[in-house]
Amino acid sequence: MTRSPPIPTSAPEPALAHRLTPTHLALALAIVAVWGLSFVPMRWGLDEVPPFALAAMRFGVAAVPAFLFVRPPAMPWPGVVRYGLAIGVFQFGLLFLGVHLGMPAGLASLVVQTQAFFTIALAVALEGERFHRWNAAGAGIAFAGVALLAGGKIAVGAPGPLLGFAAVIASAMAWAAGNIVAKRAGADHDVDAFSLVVWSSLVPPLPLAAVSWALEGGPAAFHAVVSASWLVWASVAFMAWAATLFAWAAWNRLLHTYPTALIAPFSLLVPVFGIGASVALLGERLDALQVAGVLFVFAGLAFNVWGQARARRGPPTPVDATGTRRS
Repeated sequence: MTRSPPIPTSAPEPALAHRLTPTHLALALAIVAVWGLSFVPMRWGLDEVPPFALAAMRFGVAAVPAFLFVRPPAMPWPGVVRYGLAIGVFQFGLLFLGVHLGMPAGLASLVVQTQAFFTIALAVALEGERFHRWNAAGAGIAFAGVALLAGGKIAVGAPGPLLGFAAVIASAMAWAAGNIVAKRAGADHDVDAFSLVVWSSLVPPLPLAAVSWALEGGPAAFHAVVSASWLVWASVAFMAWAATLFAWAAWNRLLHTYPTALIAPFSLLVPVFGIGASVALLGERLDALQVAGVLFVFAGLAFNVWGQARARRGPPTPVDATGTRRS
């Protein structure tokens, strides 16, 4: 009697899930380039408009009139609201506040990318994804760099830079929470990423405007918005259409397609563009301690990405004395 083969307990994951196609690799690089460059118009906007008011402008321009031409996402509305609050109100509200309080735009583009490791931690805790030794090593190295950057802010002695640094770290945590909401939406409801970004952009403007009115001078904040220069509105348009509608929708689509631990670390390339653009266009400079912190964070990214690639290849095939590979 012929025995039937054992039934596998789980289907193997497709190869695509663990290796980016060339098209998706190019898309990931385009996303991080846009996000990095957007820190310059962010700084230009904050020169005239207070942070929460500027964040409200960003998401208002992203949502209107786009929501009139895009179908609502096929998911429960509480999820859309949670995503809008996490990304729009908390991530960008706190990020803009951090830069306003004295965090240089280029360094903010680096520190906020610690979201990669917060995202991995949340995916492990809430989604059951695996946490590997290279994730732990990469996170440890990167956060050593963050500690160096924080030490530099403490050494300055003024409360503003340190509070700005703390606000950017909190922004990274909010980004991680938004990543998990987006990933669940894709897994549970097959949500169109662009639709989610457009409709969730309707959530932040009113809460951000209310916070701005309460904390940023009320009528003064409103006057700053209505009297903003063409440079501010051009900056808002870039942040709304390129960095929000294009980049966030594409980022969410990649999160739906690949494991979180493969996609999230790409965001650490944002500072390559953010710091470069800030040096070239804003005249920012890095001191020795900041350079050391930047190098540590980049090393953490390399450990996280290359460690995974090495593990996927597996151990080398042994060879005998004649150089013949053995099975």
